Amino acid sequence: MKAGHFSAKIPGQLSAEININALLNYGYTVLRSLVARSVVAAGLHPSIGIHHANRGNAFALADDLIEPFRPLVDLVTVKLAAKGCSEVSSDAKRAYASLIALDLPGEDGTTTVTMAATYLSQSLARSFETGKASNLAPPRPPSAIELAGLGAVVT
Repeated sequence: MKAGHFSAKIPGQLSAEININALLNYGYTVLRSLVARSVVAAGLHPSIGIHHANRGNAFALADDLIEPFRPLVDLVTVKLAAKGCSEVSSDAKRAYASLIALDLPGEDGTTTVTMAATYLSQSLARSFETGKASNLAPPRPPSAIELAGLGAVVT
């Protein structure tokens, strides 16, 4: 048998993967609800997506606009896993909920994730109104130093 074609079963490995996915799903759901509220507040319909076009998805546009924020959930999940968190516990819920108030770099200084989602949705509405894609203003990705400080949301 060639190397790389054999994988040993590690006890608990599958359940650990499932638990990590549960953490990711919970974190994405927190951000999805935040973005869905900002989409509606901007006068857009959350079920009419750009890339997510499943007719059964009531939050297709929110799923499109969540993309710039996904790395925040990913990083919190990595930090939680590193601390031994393997389930959607109260601590995990608290960490994900705190993401909405996390400070991010913005065009006019520091802004929260909540405001960044609001600005993103408003800029998309302006883009649709004017027909100019240049009006779309996605949030600036945080620097490595800013991301390193994200560990503070994990207690």
